[in-house]
Amino acid sequence: MLPPVETDEQWDAVVPDETVMRPGAEALCARLGLRDQPLTRFPDGSQPVYAVGEEHVVKLFPGAAAQDGVAEGAVLSHLQGRLPVPTPRVREYGAYENGWRYVLMSRLTGENLARVWPRIPRTHRERLVTEIGEALSALHALDPEPLADTLGPGDWGAFLDRQRDGAVTQQRAAGLPDRWLDQIPDFLAATPLPRTPRRSLLHTEAMAQHFLVDPDGWRLTGCFDFEPAMIGDPAYDFVAVGLFVTRGDPRLLGRLTRRYGRTFEPAELLAYTLLHVYSNLPWYLRELPAPAEPTLPALAEAWFGTR
Repeated sequence: MLPPVETDEQWDAVVPDETVMRPGAEALCARLGLRDQPLTRFPDGSQPVYAVGEEHVVKLFPGAAAQDGVAEGAVLSHLQGRLPVPTPRVREYGAYENGWRYVLMSRLTGENLARVWPRIPRTHRERLVTEIGEALSALHALDPEPLADTLGPGDWGAFLDRQRDGAVTQQRAAGLPDRWLDQIPDFLAATPLPRTPRRSLLHTEAMAQHFLVDPDGWRLTGCFDFEPAMIGDPAYDFVAVGLFVTRGDPRLLGRLTRRYGRTFEPAELLAYTLLHVYSNLPWYLRELPAPAEPTLPALAEAWFGTR
């Protein structure tokens, strides 16, 4: 019932359209033995995701993102019960129709951390970031090799080279002014990154939007959205942490990294910010604290410094 989606134009026409998506999701749920469960589409996220009753979630991946569906199912299956924070338990995943894939998983409890962050008291924020640091430490300690055939990039050094080659172009396309663009090549050249790091399983988007909390006591109740997972340098995961969890607060980032068990040089994390697959420096500049001066070293300290 779902049409093929292999191009951006097909994506824009099909994925947001509930008159197309809902019948396809309902038919899939019927096939999975959940015919009578009500479907509620979540408003966030790039992929179509539905709550199926109170206990399940089904996430759909069009053909253009089929590998993301393979990755999500494999990573969540690998993680089940192995982190100090709950992750969705996979009930079933696989191919659907016309190139689409799906993951049927358990539904986590709690409220989205990004939405409730403004009303969380400081002391509870401090505890939450230590819980996130502990969760990342556990994630990065897992053996990633069972997932090596599913997750990229394989050769970390080659990945860095590709990202460096496209870094200025990526930021220019996002609208970054020349005064910042001109600094990128020299900054990256002066900031060494390991070409053969300790291989770790990375979430890659460990941002507040992908954690859930219980407002009664403010404890983490879930971590989700592992479709962009990779295997690589653990420092890469701290880009999203610094930008979207601690948001330039040096005390919070310091608490988080101390619980994690390792600190990182601010320049290293800003370099990975510039090399990140989804990097958008103009957006971050609008959302995060301004540096003391308009230079990349000052920006690194403003966003990734610790106390």
